[in-house]
This record gives sequence, C-alpha cells and structure tokens, in this order.
Amino acid sequence: MPHSHATYLNWPIPDSAQSYTRRDTILYALGVGLGGDPVDPGQLSFLYEKGLRALPTLGLVVGSPGAWFADPQLGLDFSRLVNAGVSATFHAPMPVEGEVVGRNSVVSVADKGPERGLLLVTRRSLYSRADDTHLCDIETTYLFRGDGQSVEAIGAPLARPHGIPDTAPDDIVSFGTLNQSALIYRLSGDLNPLHIDPEAARAAGFPRPILHGLCSLGIVAHMITTRLCAGDPARLRSLAARFVAPLFPGETIDLELWRRGEDVTFRARAKERDTIVLDNGRSLIDGNGG
Repeated sequence: MPHSHATYLNWPIPDSAQSYTRRDTILYALGVGLGGDPVDPGQLSFLYEKGLRALPTLGLVVGSPGAWFADPQLGLDFSRLVNAGVSATFHAPMPVEGEVVGRNSVVSVADKGPERGLLLVTRRSLYSRADDTHLCDIETTYLFRGDGQSVEAIGAPLARPHGIPDTAPDDIVSFGTLNQSALIYRLSGDLNPLHIDPEAARAAGFPRPILHGLCSLGIVAHMITTRLCAGDPARLRSLAARFVAPLFPGETIDLELWRRGEDVTFRARAKERDTIVLDNGRSLIDGNGG
C-alpha cells in the first residue's frame, strides 16, 4: 500500500560501507568496456596493477546502499523501477583500493500522477574510511512507474534538465560496447536480472537484456576523459545525464559533444538505431592542460 510522500522523503537509508580491492577496480574498468585495445596505455592504466588508476565513476558503484527501496514496508513496485538519471560531482581521485562509506538520504519526492509515476531523488556522499576524504557526491533519480498517486512534490526542487544546443556538435566520438558488457558489469554489484535474464527482460518490455544505465554513463565518462582531459581522470569534475532509452550490449555509442571552455554538454546515441540513450548531459572538466 502506498505511503505518504513525507514517508518516502524521511525514509532512513543507512550508511553503507564497503571494502574493495584492486581486482574490483580492474573488474569495473573491464565492465565499462576498457581493454578493447589491450596495448593502449590509456586503457591499460585502469586495468594493470602496475601504476593502476581508478576511473572516477567507480564511485557510482562502491559504497552503494543496495536496493533499500525494495523494503516491503515502503510499498513500492520494485519490478517497474527505472533509473531516470544521475548527477555526480567528483571531489578527489578514487583510491584504487580501500574502504569507503556512503552517507545516504532521500532529498526530493515528485509525484507525477498515476500515468507517469513517482520520482525519488537520493543523495549519496562517499568518503574514504581511512581519512574521511570526501570523494564524491551522487544524486540518483529513480522512477517508480507504478506508484504515482496525485501530483505533488516535496523536498528539494528537482533540477531542470540541462539544455542541448540547437547547433551541430563540435565533435562526435564513437565507442563500440561489448556483447558481454552487461555480464561483466553486473559483477560490480548490480545483479538485477533485467541485465542478464532474457525472460526478465521480455517481462519488462524489452526484446533482450539491456545494459545498465550506470554502465553507459561510465563508458561516456571514459570517452570524455580520453577526448577532452588527455586521459587524466582527475580532470573530470562532474558528470550528469538523463537515461531516456536503453542501450543494448554490443551497440555503438555515438557521443555528441559541445564544449564551451570547461563546460561540456553531451548527448549519446545508439548508432545502429539512431536512438538517443543519454540526454541533457553536462560535464565540468579541469581545463588545465587542454
């Protein structure tokens, strides 16, 4: 049975601690498609323990509170949940191993009515357990398609989508995803059967398993880092996008880029279907060095 909107806003999501190793860091990089060129130094630096670096978006998967919204006391229809968008701000480089703590809360609730569903926006601030270094802040927008009741919004106002220029992009970068991407990526923690089980995918309305939205965003983050940050992950300051359509493993991402100094606007398409999969994207980069 649905609860009041205030119940969702005040739901106590516990802190989430996680230890991870260099192997986890490498597995995450493999999951977002690195290694396609096994002699590329820029890719190997995230895959080889010699001089290993962590991708900034590793912070999106470690220290996660898990599927807290599946608690039956909340009465939400977990089977119709989709991740509608993510915004991340990176404050310090991710350690290649260690223990992190996520401090979690619901910051916004927006009910769009029975036809459009219920939006919950959560914030996770990630810290290093060893020295309390503030690593990143992540806001995630969850859409529960079956739980809209009446139009209402409480908590922090929802962020307005970042606008896409009406001019041609300054640059287009392509990246081919792997057929097995979802099978590898899920080992970083998101075991939703939607990404591996054909029957579960068909039940959700998809012809076959889809790629995790956060995997697509991790791929895009690496593409931006490679193209605009000279491969230096420390220069990626923030990243945000809306997930508007699924990407299927094996498809090619065409990343459209508009750059205005340190402010980068982006949009990602599934090339084979000419379908926008990530929209209203924005990234801030450290302009030093290029």
